[in-house]
Amino acid sequence: QAQLVESGGDSAQAGGSLRLSCTSSSSSFRGYMFKSYALGWFRQSQGKEREWVALIDTSGTSTVKPSVKDRFTITRDNAQLSLYLQMNDLKPDDSAQYYCAAARSQWLLINRPDTNIWGQGTQVTVSS
Repeated sequence: QAQLVESGGDSAQAGGSLRLSCTSSSSSFRGYMFKSYALGWFRQSQGKEREWVALIDTSGTSTVKPSVKDRFTITRDNAQLSLYLQMNDLKPDDSAQYYCAAARSQWLLINRPDTNIWGQGTQVTVSS
């Protein structure tokens, strides 16, 4: 079973930047190549439900949550089996455990999280 491993979480000051990475341990999982998966970043902060932050489909088209759209950018590098989230102008509300996920479609990422392939998460803490 392939694994998704996040990194890049850290403590940061408000207004700062962080870049999260998510790398797959295998070029394929569940019978499909990494490049054929829609990928996404989710986050969950204490006492709140997990929410999607940014999604990217197999063609590289991204969808970013409106509340962070001007500050966050999602990209993927299929050759490196990696997904990235560039976060700029961080705010304390961005503090959360961030997870990457893979699914066969963006619809599945959002609507069937129980079927997603998940990473273990990386913590982002933003102080004011």
